[in-house]
Amino acid sequence: MLSLLEKNTPLRWLGKQLFNRDDPAAFFDPLLERINPLWVRQYVPALVESVVDETADTKTFVLRPADRWAGFEAGQHVSIGLDIGGVRYNRTFSLSSAPGQWAADGSVSLTIKRLSGGLVTNWMHDNVSTGSILGIGEAFGDFRVPETQEPVLYIAGGSGITPVLSQLQTLAASHYRAPVTLLYFVRTQADIIAAETLTALSQRWPALTLNIIATDEGEHPEHLSTTLLDRVPDVAARRCYLCGPKGLMDIAEELLVQRGIDQARIHSTFFAVPKAALDGDALGGAVHFSRSKIQVTSKGDAVLLDIAEAASLTPRHGCRMGVCHQCSCRKTSGTVVNRLTGKASGPGEDTIQLCISVPQGPVSVDI
Repeated sequence: MLSLLEKNTPLRWLGKQLFNRDDPAAFFDPLLERINPLWVRQYVPALVESVVDETADTKTFVLRPADRWAGFEAGQHVSIGLDIGGVRYNRTFSLSSAPGQWAADGSVSLTIKRLSGGLVTNWMHDNVSTGSILGIGEAFGDFRVPETQEPVLYIAGGSGITPVLSQLQTLAASHYRAPVTLLYFVRTQADIIAAETLTALSQRWPALTLNIIATDEGEHPEHLSTTLLDRVPDVAARRCYLCGPKGLMDIAEELLVQRGIDQARIHSTFFAVPKAALDGDALGGAVHFSRSKIQVTSKGDAVLLDIAEAASLTPRHGCRMGVCHQCSCRKTSGTVVNRLTGKASGPGEDTIQLCISVPQGPVSVDI
């Protein structure tokens, strides 16, 4: 949304919406939306065809994107855009369906857990229903199925099963013959996401060994351990895929490396941004958003994307994790620190990602 305070910008009112007259899509979208919401052009719209309860706090949203959406590969993510209280929010979710579903009937599935205090996930659970329209971005991410026949180990925790579901269904449909083992960790049996789908896969696909571990149940509850990995046949020969809470993934990676599995054979996808240890005392400073003529002060405790949004700017973004690069923009001066790696940029002009860049002294950004 354009700020009413911006100067030298050609504007036109259409109904209750303010648009830039130089953007035909923005001008005509309100009319198109009334005729058919799937015709809007500023973003790819997706119709919610159904909503399925998976567990007490997890739902699957089956979407039908407009025909111009490009599709996806198993294990990839998409950014979902929606309006809450007149503000546009974008959040990234893994696709839980296989590309075969998209090819067969044009639909895709997102399996989303309600997060405590999460604005978007809670709003979706409470307000999105059959017939709702969401915006969907193009798929991205390199958490992808093996290219050749080789033994595979999946380790997933909680809602980390979602991209794994996409991959397992894809492998099963391709009649993948090499051994595939899934270690899926949940708190209780009631927290198993897509239980029927997983059971059906294990029954019809001989290559799959399904092991669901309820960590809070039983006299001697199990957790990921050396003993548990020892039960996986030829574990050292496996290509490994990890998705779940950071604590589980850290333990899994450590145990797998101890077994001699090369880092290149361990693939991870994250719920949230892993953070490098940064020197907070050295961070912060004046941030100048040059194109918008706005200057604010940073204390060094936020990335540039959060700083821009706090200043009522709406820069383009997607995953907020440093993966999709949709928030890349030009830094014209100053130094930023990459929150993922802890490395500082050079002081001059450079392309940076707003969602993982923390100011280190005065910084000027071209937004």
